[in-house]
Amino acid sequence: MSVTLAIDAMGGDHGVIVTVPACCDFLAKHADVKMALVGDPELLKQALSQFPKAPMERIQIIAASEVVLMDDPIEIALRRKKDSSMRVAIELVKEGKAEAIISSGNTGALMAISRYILKTLDGVDRPAIATAIPNELGLGTTMLDLGANADCEPMHLLQFAQMANVMVQVMDGKPNPSIGLLNIGEEVIKGNEVVKQAGELLRASNLNFYGNVEGNDIFKGTTDIVVCDGFVGNVVLKASEGLAKMMSSLIRQEFNRSWLTKLMAACAMVPLLRVRKRVDHRRYNGAVLLGLRGCVIKSHGSADRFGFGFALDRAYEAAKNRMVERIAKAFVAETR
Repeated sequence: MSVTLAIDAMGGDHGVIVTVPACCDFLAKHADVKMALVGDPELLKQALSQFPKAPMERIQIIAASEVVLMDDPIEIALRRKKDSSMRVAIELVKEGKAEAIISSGNTGALMAISRYILKTLDGVDRPAIATAIPNELGLGTTMLDLGANADCEPMHLLQFAQMANVMVQVMDGKPNPSIGLLNIGEEVIKGNEVVKQAGELLRASNLNFYGNVEGNDIFKGTTDIVVCDGFVGNVVLKASEGLAKMMSSLIRQEFNRSWLTKLMAACAMVPLLRVRKRVDHRRYNGAVLLGLRGCVIKSHGSADRFGFGFALDRAYEAAKNRMVERIAKAFVAETR
């Protein structure tokens, strides 16, 4: 079965400079993939001309006359820019012409337009943003919500867990992933009323609920999934990205010190590079907008060619394994 990916080629901080090379790299590795590159046709053709060996028979250019800017208000992106590369790419999924859409563009706009065009799945009150955060095990702790819902009710947190449960089964091949509820302590009595009630719902569900977890458990890999509201989740995400960048910066600084420090750093080069690789946020790029009637992947706005490739990987795996359909079935089963 071939998979068609719709690409918002103009989105993000870099646009076609990143998206087109990453797509060409991905097509070279996956013979069963087709790409619909959405954006300015002239800019796309010019970018593609740098890759004469690209399989053009598997690349389609879809014209879009507008671009959603990173600082565009949601109202502008949703109501006025109706021919944006982001919106046209999402519509390809709605029309069944693509199995997934990937964008590095404005997160709020992507969620708003996706929700408006694709709608939410039956039984899902609010879509959520989920991604993996590096942990000590060398894997990733899937966390949600990461910013779509600053204020949540207990039922929303339960639904986030249900959606993430299916996502991790599909994306990571874990048949019964463990789920933790982010709290200020492990004890049942800890937390605000929303978290306490969410804990009761999770304990009563058929999910593999571990219990309350604290912030350090995210990085330990205590559970496969950590659930929280979007306000807390976004803070954790930005902090983890900042930590990874700081570590990379510190490693580089060590090579700019005295000759003795440089020698010591050189001796430790292999383990240092291994650590940097394990915490490299680019390898975990590709957040999933869960709860929609279509597969939507959000790449980091500043992602480079390497990082955008991982977002394409996420979209490919989700589409190939029919993640959206499986989430929909899970919610239908819950209501019976």
